[in-house]
Amino acid sequence: MKIGVISFAHMHAYSFSRVLESLPSVEITGIYDDVPERGERAAGEFAATYYVTVEELLDSEIDAVVITSENVYHKRHVLAAARAKKHILCEKPLATNIEDAEEMIRQAAHHKVNLQTAFPVRFNSTIQDVKAFLEEDKLGEILGIKASNRGSHPGGWFADRTLAGGGAVLDHTVHLIDVMRWFMNTEVAEVYAEIGQLFSIEPIDDAGIITVEFANGAFATIDCSWSRTTSYPKGGDIKLEIVGTKGTLQVDAFGQNIHLYADEKGSVRRFWGDNMNLEMAKEFIASIREKRSPSVTGYDGLKAVEAALAAYQSAEKVAPVKLG
Repeated sequence: MKIGVISFAHMHAYSFSRVLESLPSVEITGIYDDVPERGERAAGEFAATYYVTVEELLDSEIDAVVITSENVYHKRHVLAAARAKKHILCEKPLATNIEDAEEMIRQAAHHKVNLQTAFPVRFNSTIQDVKAFLEEDKLGEILGIKASNRGSHPGGWFADRTLAGGGAVLDHTVHLIDVMRWFMNTEVAEVYAEIGQLFSIEPIDDAGIITVEFANGAFATIDCSWSRTTSYPKGGDIKLEIVGTKGTLQVDAFGQNIHLYADEKGSVRRFWGDNMNLEMAKEFIASIREKRSPSVTGYDGLKAVEAALAAYQSAEKVAPVKLG
């Protein structure tokens, strides 16, 4: 299977491309990037062809694309790929507004191509264990969840609202909203948020506490900040504490590693666990080969964006925002 990559603007472009190339009979054959130097460098690393336009890439003999451009360009690139009948793995957030996300989903369906939102956390083995525990009713009815997704400020275009659509709230909330929806098979009913700029120089939200009420009555709080220092890994933590009527559970999705923070040595990280990006890539390829919908869809991406955008509305209004 031949894969094209649209833009290496996002740091995940390299990690997604590497895991895809590690799969049997899958290769990265084409790359487009609006920054020629960046695109040519990536093309050299993957022994792929660099294309100067998206249209040339999509006209090539590829079966699917990975879209890792700046958030605001996701719609443009998804629609172009759908019209070219290429299956799509799109980086989160799926879009920067609801209307764009809905149009992306409609066009993918119209052209009969898969649109998978890149939510690798679902494929983390410990997160999948939690899903199994919940399906086995080991926790009973979920009453509340305390969660965090904290990392370092990614810098660059992530701090430019015109390209990113938002800061830490949009960047980090979507992962946890997706996992919670998946865990409980329910939708977000109401969002209340307090959002601020506490750590960065750029005028962008880098901290937030999001309170969520779900349709099943469960409550959740999310710390979605860019509060980690530069010595922390960018994907600093995804942690959840779940309280149910039969018990409680704590999970650290990124806990499969050893961190050393010493002034004289700086930061040392040793990872020994599984690779959730690899498992996500396997699902993307399998869904195409088996001619079925991916387990994580564009609709999942839409619902996560919907909750994150409601958080911004809530912070501005200083009041809860109801959904659906």
